Amino acid sequence: MSTAPSGNARSRRAEYAAATRQAIYDAARELFSRKGFFTVTVEEIAAAARVAPATVYTVGGGKQGLLKLIIEARTTAPDVADIHAHLAAATDAGDLLRDIVNATRVRFERSRDLMRVIADTAPHDPGAADALKTAEASLRDGLAVAAGRLSELGSLRAGLGVQEAIDVLFFYLNNDAYFTLTDHNGWSLDRAEGWLRESLHTALFG
Repeated sequence: MSTAPSGNARSRRAEYAAATRQAIYDAARELFSRKGFFTVTVEEIAAAARVAPATVYTVGGGKQGLLKLIIEARTTAPDVADIHAHLAAATDAGDLLRDIVNATRVRFERSRDLMRVIADTAPHDPGAADALKTAEASLRDGLAVAAGRLSELGSLRAGLGVQEAIDVLFFYLNNDAYFTLTDHNGWSLDRAEGWLRESLHTALFG
């Protein structure tokens, strides 16, 4: 008689594993954002997620691995592909620019506390540095779609190539730019979004 687990049993185990992983991610993200990376312990994450500390190590390899995994999970979420597809199908340069600026504003708004922790921790911790690189690479991927489509529409100013357009977009739309405008200048996100859109219109279209 076969003792192999049934399809339903495998499905339930997979669902439980996914739920456990998400609980650990959510707990770690909340604790990192509220207390900072270095003061949070694996035991605190485990308690908040209602799992054993060993499970935190199994899922994320400890605190260092969790930061990168949390960012990777966000950068591979279904809505990221949806945004890329929307940008690639744009038919109006002004609408595309508005959409990419808004997408980065929403992304920053959702993750600002965690990204501040990652940015502050990256110079001192390899795991945080890897997480920051992952986040920036994901942003550049989206900006590459936008810049490529703007080029296809013939909207980039004379002499501005796709790679330079990506760099310009990154300069204006990375987390540091939003932190500067909101935290240091005291601007609202609405004001920052409007200024970034206008500035990019001049920088990209001339």
